[in-house]
Amino acid sequence: MQVILMEKVINLGQLGDVVKVKNGFARNFLIPQGKAKRATESNVADFAARRAELEAAEAAKLADAQARGAKLEGFTVQIAQKAGVDGKLFGSVTNADIAAALVAQGHKVEKSQVRMETGHLKQIGDHSITIALHPDVVANVTVTVVAEQ
Repeated sequence: MQVILMEKVINLGQLGDVVKVKNGFARNFLIPQGKAKRATESNVADFAARRAELEAAEAAKLADAQARGAKLEGFTVQIAQKAGVDGKLFGSVTNADIAAALVAQGHKVEKSQVRMETGHLKQIGDHSITIALHPDVVANVTVTVVAEQ
């Protein structure tokens, strides 16, 4: 299926690119989230008429993400979990836990933006994770997992 991208999509293209994707990816992900529209003649003409407006909105999103990324860069968040004597957690710290802790500290972060390369945290100590606020903006955050008293 041919779609026109309404915003930058990682590993797919930039704003305004006409790309060919699988039907399910377009129908189930790109189109419902507003990231793309079918590349019909009318949609392409509509996009050409609105291109400047969409580019300005994309630039505003990028500027907002860069400002939030500057505040988050190097930030340390502390999460308390039940742990055994050897430092292993009973359970794990997930991206939802980290997002909730960051929101409690006043940062606007969704759980889908938290990137944990090594998977869920199952050990007490300091762990480095990344927060992808925008396809072009990534902030590094330190999560300190401590034993609950």
